[in-house]
Amino acid sequence: MQAVELRVRRCAERVEVVMEAQVTSPPWPKPNVVADDAPWAWLAAGWQDFKQDPVLSLGYGLVFVAAGYAMSIGLWRLGLSAFIPVAVGAFALVGPMMAMGLYELSRRRQAGEPLEITKIVFVNAASPMQIAYVGFLIMFGLFVWARIAMLLYALFVSGTYLPLADFTTFALGTPQGLAMLGVGTVIGGMIAFVLFALTAFSIPMLMDRDTDFFTAIASSLDALKTNTKAVFLWAWIIGFSIVIGAATGLLAFLVLFPLLGHATWHAYRNMFAD
Repeated sequence: MQAVELRVRRCAERVEVVMEAQVTSPPWPKPNVVADDAPWAWLAAGWQDFKQDPVLSLGYGLVFVAAGYAMSIGLWRLGLSAFIPVAVGAFALVGPMMAMGLYELSRRRQAGEPLEITKIVFVNAASPMQIAYVGFLIMFGLFVWARIAMLLYALFVSGTYLPLADFTTFALGTPQGLAMLGVGTVIGGMIAFVLFALTAFSIPMLMDRDTDFFTAIASSLDALKTNTKAVFLWAWIIGFSIVIGAATGLLAFLVLFPLLGHATWHAYRNMFAD
């Protein structure tokens, strides 16, 4: 009887240890604690990747800029040129999905693997279906942003459509226009930050690891919680880069897009290195 009681007690202790581990350890990869100014190191590492293979990097930048111009031309031909500024800002949020080849290039350099162009252009992601779910999430966020932008436009211009030139004059030269820009910037910024928090580290994680959509999202949010200052600085750098890209008619994205793509991989590795 004593032997049976001893075995039962040991089994109960083991169960208790397992339950405590499950409670104290989150069911997703725990992020490392990084320096508050770590994003500058991520950018520096991304710049090194860019310089070592500028042709492929600039090629990705060219594709991104060409897609942005195609979108802008499409809106202009549809008579919706006033929505081009909002569309450019929203389009930049698709960047993390388009940058997987840049992540793979940086990953191969970091791992010392050969840089095979076909495997960089056609990335063999570890969790492709889960990445598609993240893509749906981003598209839903962009749809919400577009609907809100159209609603604000209709409210502030009294339902009258304005060509891009007249819209610019209205937005920058009238109290109603400035109010519309202010409200739209706040709402758009909030939506953009939510999408950033959900996808900043989840997309490179899903490319790198065989895991699920919810785990990757939870890990990205945990990274924000654990390294709030560093992640906010990274968000500011990305936001500032988007402003520069938009102000230069997308041309700055030729360099900024691949630079941020490479840097994002190093941000993910710094945050979740085993």
